[in-house]
Amino acid sequence: MLRESFPCTLVSWEESARLARQLAGVIRADGYRPDLVIAIGRGGYVPARVVCDSLLHDMLTSIKVEHWGIAARKKAEVVVRFPLAVDIRGRCVLIVDDVTDTGDTLAVTVDHVASLGPAEVRTAVLQHKNTSRHTPDYFAEFVTGWSWIIYPWAVHEDLVGFAARVMGSKAQFFEEIKAKLAARFAIRVADDDLRAALEDLVAMGEAEQVGVLYRAVQGPD
Repeated sequence: MLRESFPCTLVSWEESARLARQLAGVIRADGYRPDLVIAIGRGGYVPARVVCDSLLHDMLTSIKVEHWGIAARKKAEVVVRFPLAVDIRGRCVLIVDDVTDTGDTLAVTVDHVASLGPAEVRTAVLQHKNTSRHTPDYFAEFVTGWSWIIYPWAVHEDLVGFAARVMGSKAQFFEEIKAKLAARFAIRVADDDLRAALEDLVAMGEAEQVGVLYRAVQGPD
């Protein structure tokens, strides 16, 4: 179980694209030419597309695997929600995701894909953490010192989740919530982005706004 306070690292669109292009370069330099690229949904969608673009590769599909919820909420087990729907027997495939955290998502995906009879399965991620129990074949960056990485394609969703984590049943000013996000999770975002997250929490019925104050509908004091 994750602590109630830990650092987060926000990755920009520019940095994400740079990492994906660098990852493609590593794959190209190794001489691997997959017949099919498989993105792990949802984190691997954008990286896989950029990798394919850099490799001039147009055979891209996806598989939906669930392990983490929003705001670093870990699910009880890894689940293949939407299995691979194409015939890969005798084909060389490359599985792409954004990050290896525990490595469980990648390991379960490899087992599932391997069971379908491909000739070869290799894996690639943008960032490989030293906390991962599974080492991918390719990665653009090796990360030491654990933090929760927030990619730009998940920033709003994670911000909604982290805002909910710092919001108690006692009403708080916007600036208090902003300060708690910075203190507990090292999350610093533009005011407009945080306001959009709080608006969604209110719209979902998980929080309420009373004048300029916000409070969780149900939550710790």
